[in-house]
Amino acid sequence: MKKLLAIIMVLLALITFQVSATGTAEAPSAPRELIVSTWGLSEDALWAEVYEPFEKQYNAKVILDTGNAQERYTKLKSDPNTKVDVIELAQKNTADGVADGLFARLEGGQLTAFKDLIPGAQALVNSGSGVPYTINSIGIIYNPKTAGIVIDSWDDLWNPALKGKISIPDITTTFGPAFMVMCSDVKGVNFTTDKGTAAFKALEELKPNVLRTYARASDVANLFANGEIAVAVVGDFGVPVISKADPAAVYMVPASGTYANFNVININKNTKNMDLAVAYVNYRLSMETELRTAKALNEAPVNSKVVLSPELAMNKTVGDVAAKAKMVDFSVVNPLMAEWVDKYNRLMNK
Repeated sequence: MKKLLAIIMVLLALITFQVSATGTAEAPSAPRELIVSTWGLSEDALWAEVYEPFEKQYNAKVILDTGNAQERYTKLKSDPNTKVDVIELAQKNTADGVADGLFARLEGGQLTAFKDLIPGAQALVNSGSGVPYTINSIGIIYNPKTAGIVIDSWDDLWNPALKGKISIPDITTTFGPAFMVMCSDVKGVNFTTDKGTAAFKALEELKPNVLRTYARASDVANLFANGEIAVAVVGDFGVPVISKADPAAVYMVPASGTYANFNVININKNTKNMDLAVAYVNYRLSMETELRTAKALNEAPVNSKVVLSPELAMNKTVGDVAAKAKMVDFSVVNPLMAEWVDKYNRLMNK
């Protein structure tokens, strides 16, 4: 009895300790807000597979700031009082942000999965260019019936049978520059030797086939759903939403190869939530999260410990596709972008 009484007294003491002077138990701490700037693609899946589990694990409240990469980068750069903590960008915009000194540098030692990242991702981290969380590449998605032809190469996009049937990425999107470099390849010219002259010649020849340029994969999905286009040049991350809009659409990467891009997480150097932001980065790189996003968002993992089934590996930058993928040299492209954007808009919007 004495032992039982002692236990009861200890429990009562603990309860008393946790009760405030007003006679009420102390409330749990309020969730901390983390503002994440990201693409607006597949938001329902992102909430289910990424944000909600993160909120639960870290007692956090995620607030999204969405838009295409260029829009969000420009917004971050132009607003010194921004409250964005974490921003997810394509490599091009990340390179701009590093040059402009906008991001906190993360070292490999801060990343719990660093040793498990694929070599290219480790190299980006070591260069101070942020933390890659997925790799994607550019390809062609088309409806064989409405296209009226079989497409198996980049050159096929210039087929007159596709007049008014194609949508291509705007030059300021993730794969806009890559598509321009691809246009130069079709002409057999290395864009670094002529600063893109051959690419714009090819684009001018392609223009009759282009119904519309696009800023988001959801725009392409709507064009397919409405039967306005039969072909689009897209990043593989957009395949699920487009396939849902047009189940007959087929995605392919030409045997000649493709251009790849890492999507990269960076932390605003002025964030007030550095510890939570770092936790978010590590959370995105975990095996569990990378597997979930591979299934729900068509994101190829950069964590080498994540093993995908053949079915799950389809339409992702893995295996043979990854082996044939090249990287755009943004140290060459970025200084040309202002000129390219002006020429692109004058050509495609006139």
